Amino acid sequence: MKKALITGITGQDGSYLAELLLDKGYKVYGLKRRTATPNFENIKHIQNEIEFFSGDLRDITSLAEAVQIIKPDEVYNLAAQSFVGDSWRQPIYTGEVTGLGVTNMLEAIRLSKPDARFYQASSSEMFGKVMEIPQTEKTPFYPRSPYGVAKVYGHWITVNYRESYDMYACSGILFNHESPRRGIEFVTRKVTDAVAKIKLGLQEKLLLGNLDAKRDWGFAGDYVKAMWLMLQQEEPDDFVIATGESHTVKELVEIAFKHVGLDWQDYVLQDPRFMRPAEVDILLGDPAKAKQNLKWEPEVSFDQLVKMMVEKDLEKYQ
Repeated sequence: MKKALITGITGQDGSYLAELLLDKGYKVYGLKRRTATPNFENIKHIQNEIEFFSGDLRDITSLAEAVQIIKPDEVYNLAAQSFVGDSWRQPIYTGEVTGLGVTNMLEAIRLSKPDARFYQASSSEMFGKVMEIPQTEKTPFYPRSPYGVAKVYGHWITVNYRESYDMYACSGILFNHESPRRGIEFVTRKVTDAVAKIKLGLQEKLLLGNLDAKRDWGFAGDYVKAMWLMLQQEEPDDFVIATGESHTVKELVEIAFKHVGLDWQDYVLQDPRFMRPAEVDILLGDPAKAKQNLKWEPEVSFDQLVKMMVEKDLEKYQ
């Protein structure tokens, strides 16, 4: 039986990945930080099938201990301070967890289980002020937030350990991927949650920032399949995972409100508080390499994704 260790297992991606690996017969271990009130909402239906270890990406001792005890075949590093907006308010913490935390995990693997296969969750935010459209694995990085900068560090330290120590270490440069399990602070979930509340008379208005920002949005459940596929190849490599389609925040809003029979213009207001200090205007990924080498294809369309999220939020409040 293969063993996999997932950091960030209680998050959106971690929960879908845990489901996938359990279905494939893996023994799944989850690394979780010590908190007074841990949130297991995303994995409560599989919680009893997962073995948890306490640890923190800022503490290499806890990581090395977990790797030494588990001896995992695969390690998926999904944990991060992942909310871009907060990275300006917490730049040092973001750097420690999202950047240096990757080095801690790689070093723990190198010392305790060097033959383990390692997946790093890289991000399209690394492209930032994009140098070309669409973005490929060869597009230069130009991050526009402390989060993006930290992710660039995590990405390149993964490459460095692969080349320095001949470790099986690879990165998935994932473009925006959403689901009903997405945190409420992210714009997609903020929109669908508000649409449900407005439809049910629980909220009056929705305040948003830049409606013209364009993103390549896919379904998280599709994207975790690509993570797994990356660690099943003969040689480690890095891949852009995206849909190849770009949509504005305005389009997201229009689809969500239309799904419940409302006109978005009656409810949406722009608020300068939600504008980023340095905006990323457009992200559009080219998944050709993943399609060819991994035989991976996204299955859920943007329209289906938005409607799925609205329906789940309606269920929650009805």
